[in-house]
Amino acid sequence: MDSDITAGGAVVTGAGRGLGKEIARLLVERGHLVLVTDIDEATAQATAAELGDRAIARALDVRDHAAVVAACEDVVARAGRLDVWVNNAGVIVTGPAWEQDDATRRLMIEVNALGTINGTIAALTAMRGPDGAGGGHVVNIVSLAGLSAVAGEAVYAASKHAAIGFSLSTMADLRAAGVRNIDISCICPDGIWTPMLYDKLDDPAAALSFSGKLLQPADVVDAVRKVLDKPRLVTAVPPLRGALARFGATFPAFSLAVAPVFVKKGRRTQRKLVKAHGLRPDR
Repeated sequence: MDSDITAGGAVVTGAGRGLGKEIARLLVERGHLVLVTDIDEATAQATAAELGDRAIARALDVRDHAAVVAACEDVVARAGRLDVWVNNAGVIVTGPAWEQDDATRRLMIEVNALGTINGTIAALTAMRGPDGAGGGHVVNIVSLAGLSAVAGEAVYAASKHAAIGFSLSTMADLRAAGVRNIDISCICPDGIWTPMLYDKLDDPAAALSFSGKLLQPADVVDAVRKVLDKPRLVTAVPPLRGALARFGATFPAFSLAVAPVFVKKGRRTQRKLVKAHGLRPDR
């Protein structure tokens, strides 16, 4: 889609760096006034400055519903309406759930699941408007971990299952309420070579995130572009890995049986990357 000067506002959470930054760039190119949000205000400001005069910055903790609503109201006041909201902010901490403390488990659940819920609700309120004549698109960046079991990422997977369950159920509620001009699309990517994985090269519990061909941010941005042009409830990136995840969810015993094979493959990839980047793994 070519840049459209009549485009309204857009919000991207977790947009200070990595994938979120590139999604914000896409939305600027499409003509939106983009609110770049991140828990790190300096990072958000730097990204907005890089993206130009159609990007503005705001510090945002997606766990804080009042702050999320305020961010939404800010962009509506500036742009006149909200067209797109992208819930991208996410946190991953690997390892068995019983080895993680309460604060760590709560962080993942609140950022990944509650943050997605907060952003979606704020966006829907703005998009529906007082007369329901608005419209818009919510894009939730989930994960293949939202589709199937992931060894070493139990709480993370739980948070992503919650995000996709909420998204699809909310779409059902919108349609049941007769709302046809608002869409919710879930993007479920495999491991992406972004800062979220940079410090996981020496982490055996993160091996499954490295068991496929690592995606580049551009791969996921392209998926976002496609759903903005043609909404789709769930898009797995890449499709084959998505099919494997869905198969594993349908036949969980089989998934658990073959998981060690993918873990070993992921560890080999980690070691190759460690060698390429000059890092030394713990084991």
